[in-house]
Amino acid sequence: MERPQALSLLREYIKNEKMIDHCLASEAVLRAMAERLSEDREKWGLAGLLHDLDVEMTTHDMTIHAMETVRILREKGIDEEILEAIMLHNEYASHNTPRSKVFHFALAAGETITGLITATALVYSDKNVNSVKPKSIIKRMKQKAFAASVKRENILECEKAGIPLDEFVALSLQAMQELNSNR
Repeated sequence: MERPQALSLLREYIKNEKMIDHCLASEAVLRAMAERLSEDREKWGLAGLLHDLDVEMTTHDMTIHAMETVRILREKGIDEEILEAIMLHNEYASHNTPRSKVFHFALAAGETITGLITATALVYSDKNVNSVKPKSIIKRMKQKAFAASVKRENILECEKAGIPLDEFVALSLQAMQELNSNR
């Protein structure tokens, strides 16, 4: 599936602009991770873009979230590796399969850090991601009460994907800043 088709599909299933922004940010982070790890930028970007396709359909029910996305995307002929990574990004779904591949860890870490970066930006006076510094994200990461719903353990899976935390934070922030600047 080409990116224009994927964007159209995203907008068909997701109406909340903040959720669309999250998906676009996840795409940017996953593309940056793929480049850093010499992986397929298009494949990883597509996974980041479409990973939450069913979030409104499943009304945020984490026991089934991702299952509908996989069903929809399988009907569209999407690569099974992408489907597997999307399914496994949600550890609460009833699939009982742990993440085990670099792609799985990357999607879980990459889509999760977007929330921490966004929350960090919101405490800045201008609320702009371009003002955020990597050290601020690391500081907020250590504050469990800050953006408490952001699963730090998922972000730390960047290391299982082969990128140290400090580098991952900087890479993710830069990807989101570039996305923000291109809007």
